[in-house]
Amino acid sequence: MDYSFVIRKAVLEDAADIHGILVSSFDAYRAAADISGPLEAVEESISHIEHDIVHKDVFIALMDKVPVGTVRVSQIDSETALLSRLGVVPRHQNIGIGKSLLNLVDKVAMEKKYKRIHLYTATKNSSLMRFYYGRGFYVDSTSKNRGYVRALLVKEYIIS
Repeated sequence: MDYSFVIRKAVLEDAADIHGILVSSFDAYRAAADISGPLEAVEESISHIEHDIVHKDVFIALMDKVPVGTVRVSQIDSETALLSRLGVVPRHQNIGIGKSLLNLVDKVAMEKKYKRIHLYTATKNSSLMRFYYGRGFYVDSTSKNRGYVRALLVKEYIIS
C-alpha cells in the first residue's frame, strides 16, 4: 500500500460504496453527537444515491482504490449551495481526506460562482464543529427539529 488517495466525481457504479461510507461514518457521527434517533444519511437507499449522482455534484474519495470518503453539493439558488453527506470511514479519519473533500467543495463553489454554502451538523459533536470552524464556516442558526441541536453552518465566498 502506498496510502495515496484520489477524489473524483462519482458514477452510478459508486452508489453502493457511497452507501457503505455513509453507514460507517454516520454511525460514528451519531455516537459522537449522542443522537439516538434515525439519520437520513444512514437510511437513504442506493437508488436515492444514484439519483443524487445524476442530479448533484457527488464526489468519492478512494485510498489505494478503496472507497473511504464522500460529499455532495447541490444548488439551492443561484447564489447558494448545500453541502451534504460529507463522510469519511472512521479508520481513515484525521489524515486529510475530509479536508481535501472540503477543498474540492470550495473549488466547485468558486467555479459555479456561489456566494455561500450551507451545511447542517450536530452541535454536540465538538470535534466536527471545530473542523468546520477551521474551514471557514460559522453558525448561522440552530434548531431542534430533528430531536437534537442541529446547526446551520455557512461559509461565504468572495466572487470576483
